[in-house]
Amino acid sequence: MADNRVDRCVEIMCRKGCKTLRAEINALQDGVEVPEVASLSAVEREQVLSELKAIMAVYESTGSCAIE
Repeated sequence: MADNRVDRCVEIMCRKGCKTLRAEINALQDGVEVPEVASLSAVEREQVLSELKAIMAVYESTGSCAIE
C-alpha cells in the first residue's frame, strides 16, 4: 500500500516540470512539507524525496531538464 502512495505522489509531483520539482526537492530536504506529501509518513516522504532526486539526476545528466 505504501509503495502505491509513494509512486502516486512522485507521479503527481513530476508533472509540475523541472523548475518546480527542483524547488520542491529543496523544500523537502529543508524539512518543509509540500502539499503532495502531507498525508505520507516520514518514511514515505523520504522515499518520495529519494525517488525524485534519482529522477532529476537522470534528466539533468541527459540535458533533458536543463539547469536554469
